[in-house]
Amino acid sequence: MNKELIFLRSFALFTVLGISTCFISFTGIGNTKFTEIDVERINIIEPDGTTKMIITNMDRFPQGETIINNRKVNPDRKKRSGMLFFNDDGIECGGFIYDGKKNDQGHSSGLSLTYDQYDGDQVMQLLTTDYGKGEKRMVSSSLVFNDRPKKETQDSLLIISQELKSLYKSDPEKYKTKLREYEEAEVWGSTPRIMLGKTRSLNNGLFLFDDNGNPKAMFYVDKNNNAKLDFYDDSGNVIASFPKDN
Repeated sequence: MNKELIFLRSFALFTVLGISTCFISFTGIGNTKFTEIDVERINIIEPDGTTKMIITNMDRFPQGETIINNRKVNPDRKKRSGMLFFNDDGIECGGFIYDGKKNDQGHSSGLSLTYDQYDGDQVMQLLTTDYGKGEKRMVSSSLVFNDRPKKETQDSLLIISQELKSLYKSDPEKYKTKLREYEEAEVWGSTPRIMLGKTRSLNNGLFLFDDNGNPKAMFYVDKNNNAKLDFYDDSGNVIASFPKDN
């Protein structure tokens, strides 16, 4: 019995010493240097525990019922590898995500770097998409700047998006009415203002929009390598063009 007690006491002592050594090695003063590390997710936090950045693989991407900084995340967004950024108030303010894989028809991949309006959705996006279907392939890259409603909040966006999603399926007319109401109340909607890049019609250039999202001016090179400058009225009709069509 005495030998067993001595063994148990010794085991407990060495266990405590081992745990203490590990704890001190990770919390001591100075930097811990790694040659290589494999990790599924890293949370960058402030001394008070506020999450400021998340670097994550696809499986651990925040989604569903996840709570970060005492706030809900978007429950419906697709899981992707990348990073999420949070401001000093702990509100999500942008991110960098990417994906890409083969499918039955070809492939699909994309990359997105975004910055959000304070307590709102994205006002800047650097976006690249690459879709392949059979022998066809569509690659589009752009830098887009948007206007967002002045009164939107991320919490209200989650509630409104769920409501509109349900109405879109069950009552399309009521969906349109609600959509207009929220846009007029300045709590919902996104208006493109500037786009630099390549459109689906294969035009490469600078595209400018008014405060309603209507195109007003375009300076671009079309798919036939012709340089053009076009101006539009409020109805989308070309009112001036250079060079003029022959």
